[in-house]
Amino acid sequence: MNLNSGPMYDLHDVPLLGDTVLVVSLAGWVDAAQSSAEATKQLLRDPDKRLMARFNTDRLLDQRARRPILKLVDGVTQSLTWPALEMQLLSTEADRSVLLLHGPEPDHEWKSFAQSVVELAQQFNVSLVVGLGAFPAAVPHTRPTRLSCTASTPALAERLSFVTSTLEVPAGAQAVIEVAAAAAGIPAVGIWAQVPHYLAAMSFPPASEALLEGLSDLTEVAFSLGSLPEKSLAARSRLDELITQNPEHVTMLETLEQAYDDLHDDRGQLPSGDELAAELERFLRDQ
Repeated sequence: MNLNSGPMYDLHDVPLLGDTVLVVSLAGWVDAAQSSAEATKQLLRDPDKRLMARFNTDRLLDQRARRPILKLVDGVTQSLTWPALEMQLLSTEADRSVLLLHGPEPDHEWKSFAQSVVELAQQFNVSLVVGLGAFPAAVPHTRPTRLSCTASTPALAERLSFVTSTLEVPAGAQAVIEVAAAAAGIPAVGIWAQVPHYLAAMSFPPASEALLEGLSDLTEVAFSLGSLPEKSLAARSRLDELITQNPEHVTMLETLEQAYDDLHDDRGQLPSGDELAAELERFLRDQ
């Protein structure tokens, strides 16, 4: 079977855009508590979004791993919905346009896919690429969600107020896009929410809220948070109630709070890159 058949993507619209930021959020990679996925759902609630490009999932996806959804009504086939990998133009009131690349992480042709994304980014006048993600960390749910970052240059990393660290971890397709964008002269940043490790398999709205707030700070574009603030308050309240019922959990939480509060550095350097890498590897094994 020839996986390299057909174009990599189809263009649906080519407006004249000014300064543009490309946000990348691909499902299937490291996304503790589905934080990036929930942030992406909030962005896609934009009623005025426009489809700009759709990628060829026959080339990029293993259909046996990512099967289409069959809808049956009284035993009669109504529709077949295929996974979609798309680039949408979001509506904003800022001088900057925002593109959102979302959908499942490709199973094949990462290099060609990344080059196609960069090709579209150049065509749409993208000046910054921002990837979204989340990973489990030794942090408490009772404190503000910290954001970590990756950046394409040391100068760009220094400009950011997010946590930085030094480590080696397996890369996802978003990282390949970021590297390809940087090679083409487009600055690239990855924003990662630190999710309490004991909540990595659950929903944690505060992390999604923090990702959107970090994205707004970085791009100077205001994004609607929708109901995330209310969901964040409810989630923290519910967790507080659960933890107070178990003295061991209370002790664990107090230890995490102390470690969090002891990080006095303004940039909030992580205690140990090795510890973070080990936590990430454990999370990947669980997936």
